[in-house]
Amino acid sequence: MKSNRIKILIGALVLILLVAVSVSQTVKRAHMRGMHGDGMFSEHAIGFLTDYLNLNEGQQAQAKDILAKEKPTLDSLSQQMKQGHEALKQLETSGTFDEAKVRAVASQQSQTMTDLIVEKARIHSALFQILTPDQKTKMTQLMDKHGHGFMRHHQQQQNQPQDQTPNQ
Repeated sequence: MKSNRIKILIGALVLILLVAVSVSQTVKRAHMRGMHGDGMFSEHAIGFLTDYLNLNEGQQAQAKDILAKEKPTLDSLSQQMKQGHEALKQLETSGTFDEAKVRAVASQQSQTMTDLIVEKARIHSALFQILTPDQKTKMTQLMDKHGHGFMRHHQQQQNQPQDQTPNQ
């Protein structure tokens, strides 16, 4: 009788763990979409910048051209990140751990992330060049505010005890 209770308890704990991992991966993917590809360089972002910075029609057209030119590269890099994530998932669930393969995929993911960061900087630089001095000041203030918010959030997560999950 006691043995059955332990088996049921262990089964329930395993189920809870699987659900928690699944939810965390979904949140992680949604966060990444917000930072890369469709989230950061979408029509919605152009609309926000148009409203926030009061972009004129010429600036809007230039911004759309910049994004259209860089979209294939962003799409390719995003696809590479997705494939790397899937490869890691396969390696994690294969039943045997192969550190060399995991390191190889992780190294490739690192290179792809570096390429994404460079591409983001290239796009930001090109977009910044089409702004007036007043718009540049306003954009710099927004970037500073956004960056400080990220740093504050990151520091709060690091300062939390390891056995607690961060509130979001």
